[in-house]
Amino acid sequence: MDHKPIKDWTESEVCNWLKSIKINEKYIDKIREEEVNGEILLVINEEYLEEKIGMKSGPAFSIINKRDEWVRSSQMPKTQTVPVSKTKSLKNPDLNVGKESKAQDGKTEFVPKRDCKPRPFCKPGLDFKYVKHNVLQPEAGAGDLISPCHEYKSLEKAADLDRARLQAKLAKETLKFACGCLNIRSNGTIHFGVMDSVNTSYVHGEIIGVPIQDKDIYVDALDYIERSFQSDSELVRKCIRPPEFVQVVDMSSTETKYVVEIDIVSTLSIVSNRVFTVRLPNFNEKSNKVEFEKKTIYRRVGSKTEPVDDLGNFYSQVSHRDNCRRDAENAISTPDVYEDLGRKLAVLIADGKKFIDKEKWHILVTNKFQKEHLKSIDFLQNLRILTVFDFDPDSKLSGFCSEYLKHHAANLHFLQDYRIQNQMSIKEFECSLRLFEQVSWIFCNGRTDFRGNETACDEMTWVQTKKSFLTEAVSLICKQILPRGTFSVIFLLTSPLELPVVHTFHAFFAEMQGHEDIICISESLEDYNKWEGYAATSCSVQMVSSRSVAGMKLNHVNATIQQLQPSSTRASRHLSLLSKGLCLLETVQEERMSSLDILSVDQCDNTNDDFKDEIEKIEQDFYRGGKVSWMNFWLSEKKYVGEFIERDVYRDVFKLITDTPKWSPNQTPVNDIKIYHLPGSGGSTIARHVLWNNRKNFRCAVVKPSFPASTVAEHAVKLREYEEADVTQCLPVLLLVEDFEREFLEDLRKELEVATRTKKVTQGTLCFILLSCIQSRDPEKMRKESPFQSFAVTHKLSPVEKRQFEHKMPQLEEQYSPEFIITAVMMSKEFNRNYVKKFVKDLLQGINRSSVVTRLIVYVALLNTYVQNSYLSQSHCEALLLLAMQMNTEYQERKANKETSRERFRRHLFEITLTEQAKVLFIHLKDEKTHLHCIRMINPVVAEEVLHQLLGSDQQQSKVVLDLLAEDVLFQNNFGKDCYHKFLRNLCMRRNKISQGDKSDTSFSPLIEHIMRKEAPENAVEVLEAAYKRFNEDPFFAQQLARLHYTNENFLDAQKWAEVGEKKLPHNSFILDTKGHVYKRWFNAKCKLLETVSPESTVDVIATALEAVECFKTCQEAASSETETMNNSGYFSEVEVEHDLINFVLKVFSHCNVGHSQCLRYLVTDYIPDPVKKPWECFHSKLKYIHKNMFQTLERISEDLSYFQTEIGAEEDESHSSEVKIRNPINWLAKKTTWYGTTFKDVPMPSSSESQLSARMNICSLGGGNITTIFSLLSEKKEAELTKIAQLYHNQKMKLDQTDLTNYIASRVALGCLLDNPNFTLDDLQKLSEQFPKDRSKCQSNALFLLTLLFWPEDDDVQNQKDVKRETIMSAVECLKKSYNIKKKGVPFKESRVFTHFFLGKERGLKKIVHKSKMKKLVQLTLTQKRMKWFSGDVWKTPEITALLKHVQGWTENGNIYIEGAKGKEFKILALNSDSVPDGNENVEFYLGFTFKGPVACGITVSKTDVKTRKR
Repeated sequence: MDHKPIKDWTESEVCNWLKSIKINEKYIDKIREEEVNGEILLVINEEYLEEKIGMKSGPAFSIINKRDEWVRSSQMPKTQTVPVSKTKSLKNPDLNVGKESKAQDGKTEFVPKRDCKPRPFCKPGLDFKYVKHNVLQPEAGAGDLISPCHEYKSLEKAADLDRARLQAKLAKETLKFACGCLNIRSNGTIHFGVMDSVNTSYVHGEIIGVPIQDKDIYVDALDYIERSFQSDSELVRKCIRPPEFVQVVDMSSTETKYVVEIDIVSTLSIVSNRVFTVRLPNFNEKSNKVEFEKKTIYRRVGSKTEPVDDLGNFYSQVSHRDNCRRDAENAISTPDVYEDLGRKLAVLIADGKKFIDKEKWHILVTNKFQKEHLKSIDFLQNLRILTVFDFDPDSKLSGFCSEYLKHHAANLHFLQDYRIQNQMSIKEFECSLRLFEQVSWIFCNGRTDFRGNETACDEMTWVQTKKSFLTEAVSLICKQILPRGTFSVIFLLTSPLELPVVHTFHAFFAEMQGHEDIICISESLEDYNKWEGYAATSCSVQMVSSRSVAGMKLNHVNATIQQLQPSSTRASRHLSLLSKGLCLLETVQEERMSSLDILSVDQCDNTNDDFKDEIEKIEQDFYRGGKVSWMNFWLSEKKYVGEFIERDVYRDVFKLITDTPKWSPNQTPVNDIKIYHLPGSGGSTIARHVLWNNRKNFRCAVVKPSFPASTVAEHAVKLREYEEADVTQCLPVLLLVEDFEREFLEDLRKELEVATRTKKVTQGTLCFILLSCIQSRDPEKMRKESPFQSFAVTHKLSPVEKRQFEHKMPQLEEQYSPEFIITAVMMSKEFNRNYVKKFVKDLLQGINRSSVVTRLIVYVALLNTYVQNSYLSQSHCEALLLLAMQMNTEYQERKANKETSRERFRRHLFEITLTEQAKVLFIHLKDEKTHLHCIRMINPVVAEEVLHQLLGSDQQQSKVVLDLLAEDVLFQNNFGKDCYHKFLRNLCMRRNKISQGDKSDTSFSPLIEHIMRKEAPENAVEVLEAAYKRFNEDPFFAQQLARLHYTNENFLDAQKWAEVGEKKLPHNSFILDTKGHVYKRWFNAKCKLLETVSPESTVDVIATALEAVECFKTCQEAASSETETMNNSGYFSEVEVEHDLINFVLKVFSHCNVGHSQCLRYLVTDYIPDPVKKPWECFHSKLKYIHKNMFQTLERISEDLSYFQTEIGAEEDESHSSEVKIRNPINWLAKKTTWYGTTFKDVPMPSSSESQLSARMNICSLGGGNITTIFSLLSEKKEAELTKIAQLYHNQKMKLDQTDLTNYIASRVALGCLLDNPNFTLDDLQKLSEQFPKDRSKCQSNALFLLTLLFWPEDDDVQNQKDVKRETIMSAVECLKKSYNIKKKGVPFKESRVFTHFFLGKERGLKKIVHKSKMKKLVQLTLTQKRMKWFSGDVWKTPEITALLKHVQGWTENGNIYIEGAKGKEFKILALNSDSVPDGNENVEFYLGFTFKGPVACGITVSKTDVKTRKR
């Protein structure tokens, strides 16, 4: 009905409308019986429907309401617009869209009509489509007689007639038109379903279509030819072609309509010398049958068909008309002028450039490939493809995918895989689908070889079930993964077109806001015509044609595009072999090692000769500060440019790698070399230079970002073994790892070591060299950690380097303008501050400080000054500079030039928007993975100076940050969003840490510290509050605000922000820790401000301290339930608060004239002195428990330290950062324990239980009290203290609980290590340990550790004694491992490295227990040398150690170490360093260490002497 007036509706149309609004079928039948048409529908009311039709009031009201809505919407002006569904409206910048108008109900909007072309004359309608509401050119008369004249008939009312009436109507119009065409010798087409008049709803020539249930009605209508033309009927039949049914596409409706077209071909050989008369059929309603009019001669007059009046004259002109037709037919034999399809394809695919941009992404949309097509897809093999939308279900079995996988790797997906999960970032999504690593192959309509539920479906089912997935996938790619202009979409049509492919075009057209980056290639003109018709629903036919190549064979397409590719198709790349030969690196294998950028022996050798005209640009980018590429080295090596400057560090690293033996007895499988470098000092260039010149001696690769260490290790192993004859004997792999976290490097090393053992590589074989390039603010300091394997790169040049620069710079200055070599010039000046200052000052002279470009410069300078490796994506810059809108308008103005490259124009427009200063300061980079454009300053030193000078003397960096945080266009920009948010967070939150290469540790981010130091604390607060709001009220910014406030002693604000953070993350131990520190600092501040000390005046102070204690307790409860962090800082903070609180209470008592001993009695017993009885009544119970609580907390800290002895808070990130920083926690524990014991040891204890407590206090005062402090006394050789401690325990030995018994035995063990002739034996300690629970699961970890230490068998023990002792040890170790795993949780290995307390010595009895401190004393080396020896394992080979420690005999199986256990059982021993375990099954010997994880093997070597076979 298409919004035609209701008054014109037939009965059938009324019934159809009632069905569409869901009226019950029984009511519709009754309305049909009442013969209600449109005119009647307009006047009926609810009463009529209820009484005459028998309707309920609900449906009656609905009908009247819906009718009135339709009337209102039909009354809207429609002369220039067509109604379409709002949800299906097409937003197209090329349509010159005017204002939208809405119907009164707000549900209808209107878009302009668009001109279109008719179906090509005499071409099948099946291959063509019309778009509803498009408009054909006005009806035309005869022109050149060959081009058809046109006549339109809407059939708007007649389409619903019965068969007889409809056929009579069709025959009358067709035969009248045919007679007119034949008599003037013109071709013609009559169109049914196209408006032939103008009314309020439609314009003349508008395509509306007709619903067709039975096509035979239209075909059989031509049977009237014989009765209408009689004697000429046979000739007429030859000239009138059968009807063509052209489908009308209506994206807002599911109803199928057609335009029925009948072609008239007035071939001269048929119509010559004839005048045709016709008797037109008419259906007579009175007689109810078809009757024929009288014979009439018709002719075409202009756009109309009229009867001939002057018959004589008409007959006399027959020969003239025949001659005209003859001339017209002869004229069409002239050869056509063919379009230059090759050139058109080249312009479209290469954006008008000489070569295809090798870094531009392509998205391919394909349907089924025929067999012959698969022979012509070489150009696709060398194209940079991100995704393939494949609509061929058989593609993996026998189609395009199958062929592509022979040469490339791909990840196979379905449309639903592109649904991004909640809370998943784009970067995480890209990693999950491995985008940008390998082609993402999306099977859009099922996959026949897939065992899962992914079957192909027909077109309509696909629209219902899969179209929404496709729309989401396209939207995700276009809006969040790739920005406009960085990719093109190629529709490669190799088989008949299907509707899902068309929907894909519409989806891309809508999301890409235009057609400029969409290309269609179709070998078949028929397929293309069909495509053009469908595509016209989104854009004009002219635009589709301008971006399409139709009728060009695929093998020609293949050859043409290959000529445009900068590298030869399937370029050969080779790797070195151990045998000094070469092997071919197959592309598919290389892509399967996607985490590595592999450097081949012949890297860049396949570069197309014509491509070398970009040499100057490559060189300029490098000398301006851009990242070095392999092409830079290749150009230098091939003498296209000058030689590379070889820095001293390059030569040192190269020599170290060259001198490293491929095999030696002491060689580790993984060799670590580190290059620490100042940002912008050329460290990365040096590292890549090393790789380049070693590519023939090693297998070389650069590790790409965003891959886990396990994946990198897997790919590195594949690279090492690739095409080698023996996987145990391969060329080593030289891996460059740039700016990764230390944890990643450790994990990677560990993974590689495990791999070499698994592969059973001969011990001593060099397999991998990890060359780590790490940015550091203090590279010289970082280098000293391992000086033999580390190197530092700074801005300082050696005399040799200065001479090289002095030689190089004149060449560069002669060749390039100063702005293109500015970074090289600065490097030659050693980045002298005065030089940089003058350069920046001269450059910024006259700059417009209020312009948006200057604002962009300031933002980038701020980020580059404070955040390492930061940048802004070009998309962000464009958003800030409001280029998005300009691009659409200006590009449209220029698009008439078909050779315009959108990408080139986009980059050009961006650059011309920049000021001259910005052009010099900014360096353009590309993301290593996605190749998206981004910018940064040419050097961080320059960035810092630019920021300083642009801000002037005020130095209000806080204002800049606030402006940056307020920039919605930057924060909300989709492309590069994750990285930008990370840079912004780091700017405001990341602290400097010496352990991560910074010069000093800071409490806040360097920016916040600068604002506090140079501006005011209030400004820093304002910045963090803005960041808190910008990041959706992030609780970690609330935590930072709490820290900032308590640092500035604004405790009420600190309390508020700590509670905000806690409310958002109530179970985060680090935020709870911060809350505790608010009260801890507040307590200390209140103590300092207290003028008079009395019980009454101290109530608030004590309440604050107790609140801090409770917070730290809550913090530790939360920490114990966290599985991925090991946060014990709450224990340390709790002890410190309790320590300060007890001292404070002692101070209060001293001011009340109450003695020290009375105060201690108050804290330990039920005694309450009168001065504090009333004021502190709320605190008595808590204060009296505080000494017990402190002792238990010290015990817990001791337990943790006995497992892992690391610095507290040393290696945390900002979201897992505690406030406590303790460099030597064992010393801290010893001091706190001693203070605790000293404070409470003299408390008078009347009862026996309290006397036991007094003894414990005395022990603590001596530095004992727990196993960690006892072993600390052993390290310090405090024999007297240990003797007293042992004696105190001995006096209480009949009353010792498990904890005290453990400490007693530990003190005896310590004395045994110190005394030459102790008055006790190992047997005595073994007997004492028998008091431990027989059920080992009830034993404390300290007790289990001592059992492993005390019961190690002696050589002269009889077998039965050995079995008993081994059984004791094995049961203890089993429980120890469980305890260790509970402690370790899921934290990284570096944070849970087990500590070795003792080793097994050669002597007997107690003397066989060797403390680690004795070993350290024996090995007299510098700190650096000790680190190197322990790290490399050389310490186990020193004479002092070999003389002291005893070798234990064992064997290895599958990378595990075993010794003989109880009764011949295997006893598994953990290796302290897993890389020292030999491959295969070997007899080994090793030194034995004792840890809280169980015994460990150290210094493992393969046995060189025969050993006895163990008892089975």
